[in-house]
Amino acid sequence: MAERQYPSRRPATTTGSFLQKLREHAPNSTQLVGLATLVISGGILLLLTGLTLTATVLGLIFFAPLILISSPIWVPVGTLIFITIAGSLSLLGFGVAVVASVSWLYRYFRGFHPPGADRVDYARTRIADTAGQVKDYAREYGGYLHSRVKDAAPSA
Repeated sequence: MAERQYPSRRPATTTGSFLQKLREHAPNSTQLVGLATLVISGGILLLLTGLTLTATVLGLIFFAPLILISSPIWVPVGTLIFITIAGSLSLLGFGVAVVASVSWLYRYFRGFHPPGADRVDYARTRIADTAGQVKDYAREYGGYLHSRVKDAAPSA
């Protein structure tokens, strides 16, 4: 009798192909360590957040009477501190703006052509042109108005 040959592999069944796909997509050890690190650090941070919130609430409960009793002192002091800090920051901001403006003007007048100098030159020429047109218009119609005033008041 002739020996029958069987295929070396069995045909893939649905369960076998599912397990094979699962093995192909299984995370490697580096990914598992990363996931474990992520879960552990997330848990620690969540625990610390809870402890911080609990300590804050307990601190407010414990110190609320002291805060209420001393509030006539804290409100003016807080207002004074706020106004002082706001004034200092405003002064610092205006000082920076003044230094930047003076620096830009210095570079502009020295001829170093800072950024935006072309816009200033264009605006200056437009203003000069408009002033010339207004001057011409005033000369043209100024005589007209002058003659109309003489007609209205002949003795003038």
